[in-house]
Amino acid sequence: MSRRERLGLATVVFVVLFTQLLIYPGVPRLVEALGADPTIDAGTAFLAVQLLAFVLFAAVWGAASDRAGRRTPFIVAGALGGAAAYLALVAAVRTGTGGFGLALALRFVEGAFTIGAFSLAITMLMDLEGGHGRNMGAAGIAIGAGAALGAPVGGQLYAAGPLVPLFAAAALLVGVAALTATLPDRAPSRDGGLRAVLAGLARTPDLLVPYAFGFADRFTAGFFGLVGTFYLHRTFELDPAATGLVLACFFAPFALLQYPLGALSDRVGRVVPIVGGSVGYGLGIVGVGLAPTVPLVAVGMAAVGVLGALVAPATMALVTDVAAPGGRGAAMGGFNIFGSLGFLGGILVGGGVAARFGFLAAFLVAGGLEAGIVLVALPLLPNVVPDPTATFGRRS
Repeated sequence: MSRRERLGLATVVFVVLFTQLLIYPGVPRLVEALGADPTIDAGTAFLAVQLLAFVLFAAVWGAASDRAGRRTPFIVAGALGGAAAYLALVAAVRTGTGGFGLALALRFVEGAFTIGAFSLAITMLMDLEGGHGRNMGAAGIAIGAGAALGAPVGGQLYAAGPLVPLFAAAALLVGVAALTATLPDRAPSRDGGLRAVLAGLARTPDLLVPYAFGFADRFTAGFFGLVGTFYLHRTFELDPAATGLVLACFFAPFALLQYPLGALSDRVGRVVPIVGGSVGYGLGIVGVGLAPTVPLVAVGMAAVGVLGALVAPATMALVTDVAAPGGRGAAMGGFNIFGSLGFLGGILVGGGVAARFGFLAAFLVAGGLEAGIVLVALPLLPNVVPDPTATFGRRS
């Protein structure tokens, strides 16, 4: 297994998350440029429609890849399609065509393509040898780094204009397509199908456990992406650049600790990182909502980032532990469906609760879900992970 392959695939994951998070710090400004009022409802619609596409198309890409026995051409197509959708969105705004309705449609198309590049790059990491925790740690650090850098860089790009982050995203996705075309394809089988996710769950219901944790984790990510942005704008009157820096207080430790904590889960097992991290993660989210000053918010975000780094790679590695090698594309597609549903729920539920009951209520809902999922899943974990201290990363 070449280090170049792991690095290249992690770069693909990084860029996709980086381009996604470029958009978030200035969402109120962007939706206004797209023809809508800069309200939390408009921001919710713009972010949620992409996540809806993620939900609908993650399994399609994974199953198609499993059936074809190849990953690389699908990632290239997903990246190029996403770049084209971003450029079409810019063109529509510049020509005054279609208004906010067309912008939402193009955002949906962009999501339908980029989820393919994202999900299948992670699947290609799953196909590599070298320890599932390490491979998923590489994916996790790429996810965290993309989010950590995307938010502050996006905040700076918004200073040059509300459409500049869209141009940057398109250019980076074209670069990802070129990089992916140089990587070897190690897909293990050709036995996938469009019903592979449901069939995989029927054969291996244990997958529901990491899927549930993935849902809760992505719920909080979607929550911070929308509600956190508006919270910082309205409560502390931060501009997009400052908002991006505060969001980075979460994503920087989340990124830097993904690989070592993913490797840790190879040594100590998945249970302790997932359970302990999720409980602390949920409590930390509530603490952020209670923090009265920006410095305390930043400290709370950093603590939540550390705990998130404990949970995320162990959860993704558990998918690899449970899934059959020939169904990994569908298994990761299923994980991303649940994750995207969580992200979508974080935006819709978090935005709805914040708009109607206030920001504190929204933080309580997000934190309570993250901690509460442990109570539901904990009785099932002994069946999924019979020995909580087993070194599952050595399976192949």
